[in-house]
Amino acid sequence: MEQRRSKRFDIKLPVRLVRNGLAGGFGAGETRNLSSGGVLLASDTRIDVGEPIEYVINLTGSGAVNLRCLGKVTRLDEPTEEPQDLAKPFEMAVTLERYEFIREND
Repeated sequence: MEQRRSKRFDIKLPVRLVRNGLAGGFGAGETRNLSSGGVLLASDTRIDVGEPIEYVINLTGSGAVNLRCLGKVTRLDEPTEEPQDLAKPFEMAVTLERYEFIREND
């Protein structure tokens, strides 16, 4: 039986990976699930375990309201070398240490 500190919600939302607080991103992907303590992200961009990460989750689909988050990669699942897995993205478990809501006009 799986024991977690907080409930996870299976939800797929667009996410942009940001480098050092710059406005532009260096990768994109989507959430697989999220909780109050962290997020499981799927992306073609690989980030090593232990690395800090800033990511922006698009909450509205239009980009009008986003959630800017800071955290650290705690787990990395890489696609295998099997032919059926070659097109699969990296999956990263990321902590949610700080966040702020931002609007498109901010």
